[in-house]
Amino acid sequence: MIDLHTHTTASDGTDSPFALVNKALSAGITVLGLTDHDTTSGWAEAISAARKPISLALGAEISTLTEDGISVHMLGLLFDGENSEIQAMLSDARDTRIPRMKKMVELLRNDGFAITMEDVIAATPEGATLGRPHLADALVKNGVVKSRDEAFAELLTNDSKYYVTHATPTPQVAIRTIVAAGGVAVIAHPMASRRGDVISTSIFSDLVAAGLHGIEIDHRDHTASERTELRQVAAELNLVITGASDYHGQGKLNSLGENLTDPAQWERLESLASQRRVVTP
Repeated sequence: MIDLHTHTTASDGTDSPFALVNKALSAGITVLGLTDHDTTSGWAEAISAARKPISLALGAEISTLTEDGISVHMLGLLFDGENSEIQAMLSDARDTRIPRMKKMVELLRNDGFAITMEDVIAATPEGATLGRPHLADALVKNGVVKSRDEAFAELLTNDSKYYVTHATPTPQVAIRTIVAAGGVAVIAHPMASRRGDVISTSIFSDLVAAGLHGIEIDHRDHTASERTELRQVAAELNLVITGASDYHGQGKLNSLGENLTDPAQWERLESLASQRRVVTP
């Protein structure tokens, strides 16, 4: 069972890296992708928790923005965590999240919602990458909404009047940086239209030219028809097909292992990294 996209308290998940590894072991996961938003700070704890039969595919989910302003998430896996260029890119992305969050809080407050920046900080675990889920948690605690899912459905989607973008690299820059760090690049849930505007399939050729290795197709936010269309794109461009849970813990419905990557596809993806970096206890 191969689940290549999960989150911990290092970004916007609710399980510590240690707890995530234990839950993955209990769920029968054999390869776990740890992909916190714009950070690798959870890697060391996950490695310390890992034990047979689980292996770790360490990485990060990198926030990017196309030139026409569409948000795209790029999974970087199996890259060198000591690479200075990728760490600089992740650090820059994290730094832009604070002013962005302040603006979102301001917009919500202007419309009468009970929320402050202090509330959001209080809902963010120490050292975590600040993100919309923490704003959602603060809104839940303040009684504005009942759950993270409700917050995203009503207030925090990409199309919401309260959504604010933050300065991020383009998908092409992120891909090239992942590849230069020896890793593999997989575009995450590219047709998740309920999250907001999505890219056209015509952009995939440009992403492949930048070094894209795969497409995350089997994801709960993709419909059956979207999965079919993406499989056609993957076949035409000879891209690896992955599936994953995008697990965040409490507050989101995603369950570990609800979507998985075929072992043959994973073997191919792993072979495209510059060297073997899977952590096997």
